[in-house]
Amino acid sequence: MQYHEAADYLESLQRRRPKLGTETTARMLAHLGDPQAGVDCVQVAGSNGKGSTSRMLEHALRAAGLDVGVFVSPGLTDFREQVQVNGTSVPKARVADFVERIDPCLERLAADDDMPTHFEVLTALAIDHFGREDVDVAVLEVGIGGRYDATSAVDPVASAVTSVSLEHTDLLGDTVEEIARDKAQVAPTDGPLVTGTSGDALDAIRTETDVVTVGPADADVVAVETGMRCEVESEVAITGPDWALETNLQLLGQHQATNAGVAATLARQVADVDTRDIAAGLRQATLPGRFEILDSDPTTVLDGSHNPGAMATLGTTLERFDYENLHVVFGAMSDKDHAGMVEHLPPVATAFVTEPGLDRAEDSEVLAAAFEGHADDIERIDSVPEATERALSRADADDFVLVTGSLYAVSEARDRWTRLLVPKDHGRAPSERRALDGAAFPEAGGDDVDAHVLTGYLRPEQADRVAARLDAIGGDCHRSTTGAPGKFVATVLCGTEAQLTALADAIEADGLGLSHVAGRIRRTLDGPPDPLDTDGTAVMGILNVTPDSFHDGGEYDEFDAALDRAEEMVAAGADVIDVGGESTRPGADPVSVEDEIDRVVPVVEALADLDVPISVDTRKAAVADAALDAGADIVNDVSGLSDPEMRFVVADHDAGLVLMHSLSAPVDPGRTRIYDDVVDDVLRELSEQVLLAQRAGISREQILVDPGCGFGKDADESFELVDRLREFEALGCGVLVGHSRKSMFADAAEATDDRLPPTLAVTAMAAERGADAVRVHDVAENDAVVRTVAAARDR
Repeated sequence: MQYHEAADYLESLQRRRPKLGTETTARMLAHLGDPQAGVDCVQVAGSNGKGSTSRMLEHALRAAGLDVGVFVSPGLTDFREQVQVNGTSVPKARVADFVERIDPCLERLAADDDMPTHFEVLTALAIDHFGREDVDVAVLEVGIGGRYDATSAVDPVASAVTSVSLEHTDLLGDTVEEIARDKAQVAPTDGPLVTGTSGDALDAIRTETDVVTVGPADADVVAVETGMRCEVESEVAITGPDWALETNLQLLGQHQATNAGVAATLARQVADVDTRDIAAGLRQATLPGRFEILDSDPTTVLDGSHNPGAMATLGTTLERFDYENLHVVFGAMSDKDHAGMVEHLPPVATAFVTEPGLDRAEDSEVLAAAFEGHADDIERIDSVPEATERALSRADADDFVLVTGSLYAVSEARDRWTRLLVPKDHGRAPSERRALDGAAFPEAGGDDVDAHVLTGYLRPEQADRVAARLDAIGGDCHRSTTGAPGKFVATVLCGTEAQLTALADAIEADGLGLSHVAGRIRRTLDGPPDPLDTDGTAVMGILNVTPDSFHDGGEYDEFDAALDRAEEMVAAGADVIDVGGESTRPGADPVSVEDEIDRVVPVVEALADLDVPISVDTRKAAVADAALDAGADIVNDVSGLSDPEMRFVVADHDAGLVLMHSLSAPVDPGRTRIYDDVVDDVLRELSEQVLLAQRAGISREQILVDPGCGFGKDADESFELVDRLREFEALGCGVLVGHSRKSMFADAAEATDDRLPPTLAVTAMAAERGADAVRVHDVAENDAVVRTVAAARDR
């Protein structure tokens, strides 16, 4: 079975049915061999906050070194992102295999008139995947209620109810007390339920089970938001009976402090996690679409609040921001209390009411009525992407743009920041040579041949409009929904530079959010920025001041030897010197912050007068801060911002940043993953890391991305990354390749054990494919290769 067949089948399953209970899910799990029996499961229920709590718990447990699976709902893009192990979505091959294995069981269930829903089958997929990956803990976000939810087919070792408000009254009950008692059924057999509820809901839960309460006051665990570290992080303090911690959260608001307290308490129940690991994990946790700040000029926030309770919390969080006018993009489902949601918002300057692209979406006319008397101006816009563009164009720099009402609306708006337009012009850039000779092809006028191929995912209406425009111009547009995530259409644009420029001009004013797509086309044609300003492929010389690096460890760990080596590399053509004080080779011993600073800072200070930028190769924010103070210009973070403070240090120093994709640093040979498409997967994950850096104040023009050859990729995958290097230009950042003498060349160098020749070959590949920099040990030889490629291209 192909993945797209399996995905289409899962998406075709019914979303609701009259039968309640866990028996159907239990039958599926039994068919799969009861994978839940070997996994410690944690259930997180609640009206609001359960997704945030699940993610924070996941990160707290992962910070302690545990392998963690997490199942959340809904997904912003497609169902695979709802099922993750250690931050990686369930592979497509695993989905196809699961559907083949579960199909006989589904046939029996259908024969018994007991066909499960999409959510029930997805729950079985998640638990089966977690069992096969042998995770230490599986965190399961409850769908609806607790008593009859599919996730309740497991016997949890710990559970939580984050909050309770009126929701799904047709299924759970007409009062908060009834709903609370239903949710309390997730309580573990041998331990207390952790809850952030209060008042009547808490009283009702106490009638069902023992509890550990979490809240800002008068609770067993007190969790308080104590201030704002900056616009994108808050400060929280969590105090238990015999433990306490302080940390920062990317998820803002007192409600998130309470959720963090619930997650911390669960982490201690499940694995007695050290408070330092909990603090680190909580700070790393993010959840797209939950008060997610994506821009600052104007401040732009996406928040999936979808009921009055969540909207009340959102309104409270908005009070901490200073702005002139509030512009709201609002799209909600038809079964929600729209007026009750809107009344919790501050006064609105302009409400852009719109409809996400699904049948359950409420008509914009109904939503407009809900804003009567609450907004100075109300505009009905057909599509969420276009409503988002209108709101951003209407807002001044000191205004506030909010997209809310449902996660479906947030998902469509988020396309603007996350959907990539990927160039597929592999190898050399489109030729500038005159292939169409004027004498032989007079009708062509001697024009250059410069065909481009761009691929991306668009919403259906967007894809139709783009196809019509490009066809009229003379280019080609190919569309397919086969294998495309969620409600996207895979779209391929083929045309000359002139045709694609004309396409961008044509769709600029077409609506449907296409003005941003036009901007992406122009940015792709113009090429990415050059953070190093070298007008070609720069050579970054590696200076390891370590005793144990894999190639040159111990050669330059003495101060004078390091300085001599740096001067030698500059004379040989190095455009940048990269100073590293900790090895990332497999099995390398960790280095303390103090020791790494002692190794790096004196060398950086001594090199500051060299006529080239100095980079510091570190994954520790404190080391980066000291090195930048000492005169470094760039931070080369091989861990992809694993230290949450790193992005703020780089932003505060207005420094450059090399952002590398990696599974672990130092390299852990035992930590591997299955890539569906290594380039697509790395692109998507680096895109989120770039957004994280931007939110701290680092512009794309200051960032080089490194696909991370050898870091969690085998040789074939590493070569694939280099071969398709041009695709990384889609991120709008410079691109660096760090490949020098790595194990990916072991087979190529087997006869002589000399990895320099294959290193030079890949340097040529990278330069040919437009790399902005290569990071190498052997500067003179690699500089010669780079110059040769440049000369050949300039002929």
